[in-house]
Amino acid sequence: MRPLRGIALKIASVTVLIGMSTLIKMVSDHVPPGEVVFFRSLFAIPVIVVWLALRHELRTGLRTRVPLGHVWRGVVGTTAMGLSFAALGLLPLPEVTAIGYAAPLLVVIFAAMFLGEEVRAFRISAVALGMAGVLIVLAPQLDSLSGGGLDGTATLGAILMLGSAVFAALAQVFVRKLVSTEKTAAIVFYFSVSATVLSFVTLPFGWVVPTAGEAALLILAGLMGGVGQILLTSSYREADASLIAPFEYTSMLLALALGYAVFGEIPGLTTLGGAALVVTAGIAIIWRESRLGLERVRQRKAMTPQG
Repeated sequence: MRPLRGIALKIASVTVLIGMSTLIKMVSDHVPPGEVVFFRSLFAIPVIVVWLALRHELRTGLRTRVPLGHVWRGVVGTTAMGLSFAALGLLPLPEVTAIGYAAPLLVVIFAAMFLGEEVRAFRISAVALGMAGVLIVLAPQLDSLSGGGLDGTATLGAILMLGSAVFAALAQVFVRKLVSTEKTAAIVFYFSVSATVLSFVTLPFGWVVPTAGEAALLILAGLMGGVGQILLTSSYREADASLIAPFEYTSMLLALALGYAVFGEIPGLTTLGGAALVVTAGIAIIWRESRLGLERVRQRKAMTPQG
């Protein structure tokens, strides 16, 4: 285990993926979300294939025992991706990032509902705190629904991003089931393939011929998506998940910086305050899980015969 290397890889993955989101936002005024999903998924595949080849996992790593599981994970994950790309065209980057933080909180609820995982008072309280933060971020858009006078596109963007968080959480539940039988390489590869195929469902809603500049940005976004996924996967090989996971929240700092530098976006106090609550809740859940993990290790050691 190399914790510092794991942290560095995690921060690198977050940086690359926020950069990818920035590129997608740059073309969102002209290129439909379904078409963006196509480019993002298709051009991630070569990166993933090369990575698997370098690791000598191209033949063994892509074997699957539950192909239908990959299909369902693809449907749910692609829906989450498409909704988030649509939201990027309607909301500031920091706001999209903050609402997206609802996904890991919702995973706790869905894991209890669908996987039978035990959820105790601490995690329930942390989830409630985090969801309160999400509601604070959403407050200006909720005011718009009740006649507050904000642009309706912002309200639609908030609804789309919240829907994306729900589907992203469901996708994580599917992944939790898949990891019991499937290798990480297979999960990553087949998601990119299924998302590429499923993106064609949006063809009747209108695709456009991107300009040369837009095509370059879309291809780069796809390549960055593949690199980001590899960096993320690699980070968890180097250090414990409980150590690495909190660094996911560096994405807010990056989103604030890129949102201001590229789009001139200045987030309001509600976005910053709500995001702070969500981050606090997420870190609390991660801390609690790490403590429980250490306790389970101690119990196993105590039950192991000595000598």
